[in-house]
Amino acid sequence: DINPLECCPICHCAIGKPYRGAGLCHVVKTMMSVLRKRRKWYKRHLTYRLINWPWYLPEQQVHLAVKTAFELWSNVSSLVFWEVAEEPADIRLTFFYGDHNDGVENAFDGPGGALAHAFFPRRGEAHFDNDERWSLDSGKGRNLFVVMAHEIGHTLGLEHSPVSNALMSPYYKKLGKGFVLNWDDVLAIQNLYGKPSRGPIVQLPGKSFARFQDGKQHLENREQNQETNFRFHYCMSFFDALTVDMEDNLYIFKGKYYWIVSKGESATGPYLLQTKWPGLPSAIDATAFSEKDRKFYFFKGKEEHHGFKI
Repeated sequence: DINPLECCPICHCAIGKPYRGAGLCHVVKTMMSVLRKRRKWYKRHLTYRLINWPWYLPEQQVHLAVKTAFELWSNVSSLVFWEVAEEPADIRLTFFYGDHNDGVENAFDGPGGALAHAFFPRRGEAHFDNDERWSLDSGKGRNLFVVMAHEIGHTLGLEHSPVSNALMSPYYKKLGKGFVLNWDDVLAIQNLYGKPSRGPIVQLPGKSFARFQDGKQHLENREQNQETNFRFHYCMSFFDALTVDMEDNLYIFKGKYYWIVSKGESATGPYLLQTKWPGLPSAIDATAFSEKDRKFYFFKGKEEHHGFKI
């Protein structure tokens, strides 16, 4: 049987109540209790493996959603995640039906009940109820990205947060534009694993980004014909989306512009989206890069724009 203090099942109640089953975790008043317990990984490079997924969801988009969920945490910490296809992984993500040998009290209960549960380090497992209707957007069904990101937090050693807007809050959150980590999430993961090695974290209201360069100008205050004549301090504003390519270059999107931060921490831009991706609309909602086909995928509203190669 599972020790309740070593696993955190999360469940969903339909009218805004806490995840049923959250009592199996010690819900702390502050995330500093994570520091005292020190349930963490003692390495910075972790592998993960997606064992299976709901049959009705496109494989490539599922992998992108999982990758993006891990990137939420790696973008604000010293952790680095790598997906593996077959070999043993530090963190395993699996969809199960009903009783799946985690103990009768942790058996999944069909649609509308328990969504998932995860184990603290260093067991490295997160289980998801395959009877639930999962979604990759903000439509009907439980959003796979949101629940996945929450469960990954548990596998990294984070407990439930008392901050209502935090991803690690014991409340299910719908996916919306600008879905990001809360301050409490960022402080909690950094207490365990430190800040990103690529630069100090710049905290903005509701959002967090790494600072790579200094600057004095805001893009909104410059004329369009001056766009190539200044170095924009992109950490001083909100962004539409971010992603990383297979060469570890960080792409930052804002309005009709984008910037590139190389692995060596040098930043270039802004560039016009239309120059590199003709036909791509401004102010995208989200983006992801697939190492499998070396393409960028962009999302705006219900539209998906894909097939853009490097």
